Amino acid sequence: MKTVLCLGAGLVARPYIQYLSDKGFHMVVASRTLSKAEHLIEGCKNAEAVAFNIQTDDELLDKLTAKSDLVCSLLPYTFHVKAAKVAITQRKPFCTTSYISSAMHDLDDAARSAGVLLLNECGVDPGIDHMSAMRIIDGVHDKGGRIVSFTSFTGGLPAPDANNNPFGYKLSWSPRGVLLAGRNDAHFLRDGNEVTIPGADLFDHCQIMEIPTVGQFEGYPNRDSMSYIDIYGIPETRTMLRGTLRNLGWCKTMRTIGRLGLLGLEERSFAGMTYADLLRSLVAADAAGDSVRTAVAHHVGLAPDDPVISRLEWLGLFDETQIPEGVSTCLDALCHLFEQKLQYAPGERDMIVMHHEFIVDYGSNRKERITSTLVDYGIPNGDSSMSRTVALPVAIASRMILEGSLSLVGVHRPVLPELYNPILDELEELGIKFVESVVELEG
Repeated sequence: MKTVLCLGAGLVARPYIQYLSDKGFHMVVASRTLSKAEHLIEGCKNAEAVAFNIQTDDELLDKLTAKSDLVCSLLPYTFHVKAAKVAITQRKPFCTTSYISSAMHDLDDAARSAGVLLLNECGVDPGIDHMSAMRIIDGVHDKGGRIVSFTSFTGGLPAPDANNNPFGYKLSWSPRGVLLAGRNDAHFLRDGNEVTIPGADLFDHCQIMEIPTVGQFEGYPNRDSMSYIDIYGIPETRTMLRGTLRNLGWCKTMRTIGRLGLLGLEERSFAGMTYADLLRSLVAADAAGDSVRTAVAHHVGLAPDDPVISRLEWLGLFDETQIPEGVSTCLDALCHLFEQKLQYAPGERDMIVMHHEFIVDYGSNRKERITSTLVDYGIPNGDSSMSRTVALPVAIASRMILEGSLSLVGVHRPVLPELYNPILDELEELGIKFVESVVELEG
């Protein structure tokens, strides 16, 4: 029986562990909090939990890796390179769902020399987005077509029946990650022109998008789209834009939060300070003067009864509630409120929406618009859609590696047919399926 070392026992780990356990692999789940790992392996065959801290337990990492046939890191992305280096030393394949960092990319030569695969970006976004896009792109190229425009938007959201708070959002992954993403610059290609948007202006650049079967959303650019022109092999394209989907009202609210300084990462003391005190300090309001709500609305140029101001009030930003000890940045103070107010209740479902649109030119005045849409829902009182769509692709890839059906070495993402075809095919069997539409355009 082959052994898989799963580093981390967070929100998306359970489907990974369950899938491979059900396929007959021995699972070792290593987590800083042993009880979390023990909870995840309940009901799993051939599984054990180990207390492990990636920051301090170097000897244990060596030992666990040596005893394993494959390592998957579901830890925060900052720890992947450390685990990957040990995997290379022990000549064991390594998988993760996170973006390929420059430090991970630099391990390519060492991984090739050791004859091991370091597979990254094998989750949902990144992951399923790559695979579903590449299947269409390769199909177009095989028929002699050219991709002249590609846009792709993804969102992890509450299902309509669980969309019951003013933010239109609930947490299916790290709240700090959600907020940090709101600080990122965006870089993309539109109609042949490169566009760069500073993080401070990100939420000024959203568009209303109609997604088949699920309605309207706000879409805004996500980080660096330009690099995917080469990654996807479409140098001919004049538009390359990858973005994020949120429910209506999100962008205006997050733009206001950013302009108030609540996404700031500067270290400061919040000793003895309430959230209302923090807002007063950010807008230079007098505690004896206008209400916090009125002062904030005036500062950002909105009416006091604007829905955005109501959302901030609902979140607790105007309350005389103490900011927790240990918080040292505005972003983390805000993150605490997100954690308190934006949780799923028992039985509520989340939803993943992914929508690609391609404009294809086949020459001779023949053009097509191809759309490919995934809408997936979580299981009430079971696995979330986020956990399934993140964990199952890397679980399928892990099985393929362990069974010897992949011969790749070095640092990779799933943009090759030998990766994306079997993974997408099995995801369809598991109910995670795209619906495609093709419309002929006038030349």
